Amino acid sequence: MAIDWKSYRPPAPSFTGSRVWADVPLEKLVPLIDWTPFFHAWELKGIYPRILQDAAVGPRAEELLDDAQKLLAEIAQQKLLTARTVAGFFPANSVGDDIELYADEARTRPLATLFTLRQQVEKPRSEPEYALADFIAPKETGLADYLGAFAVTAGIGAAELAARFEKAHDDYNAIMVKALADRLAEALAEWMHKEARIAWGFGGDEDLTSEDLLRERYRGIRPAPGYPASPDHSEKATLFAMLDAERAAGITLTENFAMLPAASVCGLYLSHPQARYFAVGKIGRDQVLDYQRRKGLELRAIERWLGPYLNYERVAD
Repeated sequence: MAIDWKSYRPPAPSFTGSRVWADVPLEKLVPLIDWTPFFHAWELKGIYPRILQDAAVGPRAEELLDDAQKLLAEIAQQKLLTARTVAGFFPANSVGDDIELYADEARTRPLATLFTLRQQVEKPRSEPEYALADFIAPKETGLADYLGAFAVTAGIGAAELAARFEKAHDDYNAIMVKALADRLAEALAEWMHKEARIAWGFGGDEDLTSEDLLRERYRGIRPAPGYPASPDHSEKATLFAMLDAERAAGITLTENFAMLPAASVCGLYLSHPQARYFAVGKIGRDQVLDYQRRKGLELRAIERWLGPYLNYERVAD
């Protein structure tokens, strides 16, 4: 990755370690909702707001949106769901394809290591093969860089509210609650990222509309474990330990690294202006073996978590 580290000075956040936002008002999140995935959850294909004018699905989309907004207003007014988040910043430097995190500013006490994967696709010579570690200052530069992390949920109370509707044989609103909780969780992730950029010193002067936020017209990225740039879900375990997310935000991980409540989002914050999203794509056995060596796990476990991304047939368990 061609980053000019010699002329770059990483921004220092206003705090290190993690902090909790215990009860974010839902009214702050509603304007940040991206409604397009909401319609997809109901198997209505289209982009909001254009979907409302669609000749085929427009009337159904309008009806769904009206019902959703009525229930959302009730949820917000009666505080039927709770939005909670934990987020923090940690001194960090990259070492190869790994991101080392430190317990203090002296950077002498290791806190954790996050392991990243590099693209192995054929590209034009001028375009690099990315890994998330590329966007953190290498240790040998001597630069004091930082990595952010977050875990948010808007699903506290969702299971109980859905159960209440199910008990009343109202499956429609039971499903609606889950769909709205998912949208609120994504909106909370957007809201928290804004707060993180302010704490990092470069987000306070932003003048962005809700559409700008949805289109990610800001500095930095927030990649999530299990998604294209970081396909290994097991990295969530390290992230959760860093943040003490179960205690701080009330989010737990299953043995397969799914989050409970389901309406939860977690990920990392990277601040470099050149940081970008990408897809790792298919991974060769050479990189899998290197990744296994770095993580110190059995090859079978690594291949299980990376199964859909392997470019070779793994031996069945």
